[in-house]
Amino acid sequence: MYMKADPEEAWEKLRASRANPPGKAGGGARRKTYAAALEQAEQMFRAAATVGPATRPLQVFYGLSQAGRAIAATAVNLKGEDWRLDGHGIRASGFDKPFADIEIRTDPATSRGSFVRLSQLFDSPVWGKDPVRLEDVWDMLPVNLEYPLTDRDRYPALYTDDRGIHGDPHPLLHVPVCDIPDWVIDDGRRETVNSFFAKYPGLAKHHEYVHRTLRPDGPPDFTRYDHGGGELRVSWRMPQGNALVEERREHLRGLTRSHGGARWFLPAIPPTSREPHLLMAWWAVIYTLSMLARYEPAGWAGLISVDNNHHAVPIEGLLKRAIDFIPGLIASTLEEVSG
Repeated sequence: MYMKADPEEAWEKLRASRANPPGKAGGGARRKTYAAALEQAEQMFRAAATVGPATRPLQVFYGLSQAGRAIAATAVNLKGEDWRLDGHGIRASGFDKPFADIEIRTDPATSRGSFVRLSQLFDSPVWGKDPVRLEDVWDMLPVNLEYPLTDRDRYPALYTDDRGIHGDPHPLLHVPVCDIPDWVIDDGRRETVNSFFAKYPGLAKHHEYVHRTLRPDGPPDFTRYDHGGGELRVSWRMPQGNALVEERREHLRGLTRSHGGARWFLPAIPPTSREPHLLMAWWAVIYTLSMLARYEPAGWAGLISVDNNHHAVPIEGLLKRAIDFIPGLIASTLEEVSG
């Protein structure tokens, strides 16, 4: 895994911020909400770490929900009473369907629900009454790379590394795009790669990628991994022409999302042309699991039975990694909206 997580360090950082809250949470009701919501969030996450998967999604979701209220309280772009959140703003249904096909919908863009208001704050899409399948959002989480829900063609989060960006000013940003699925590499055609990249807003803007031959229309030159999947070196034209190293890295940041100290290309949410903020991708998945655990307890018990269901271990892994990785994402998101 490319990411790193230190939840204790993240919670220590969040606790330290409460003495001098950032952004708009410096005083009044917003300061009180910031402190109380973060305390509740931390207690929920710590409680989640002590229980099993039967109830863990409930504590994780409500911890995340309270953290969302702290984020809204500090956000400089939420004026007046807009920082006050009202309801979930997201719904899950179709619990009678296969696990991967459970449907997720959001409230309309005019809602004050937590998911909608925070999505707008992060420039992350909402999709209203058009359903999104759980599997589509599940695959957007980098921690789920090795845990597919079905054998369908996947559009997972794709890691990239900016450490190779160096040298003199250059008109191209050039980086590896990693963890491209086997179904794309096995096909090997340029048309398939272009169609795959078109699902990712950051990759759809690419200029070119490395070919196996000198022909400009030659097949892509993938590097395969021993464990499956592979990577391809991809380039983008810099808008200003020759660009310094930091300018190229900044351009890459605009094409990707951050999580666990790494950069990721994400596919667009299917009914939209935009990729989600990773906190909202986590939110959609954890919310759905919490609704299953709360309102479909028998069905949830079947899903998490390691003796009888192949989804049980991936679900266990996701919930464990949620406790590890979400606190750091909360901390980085607070910095993002309070500056």
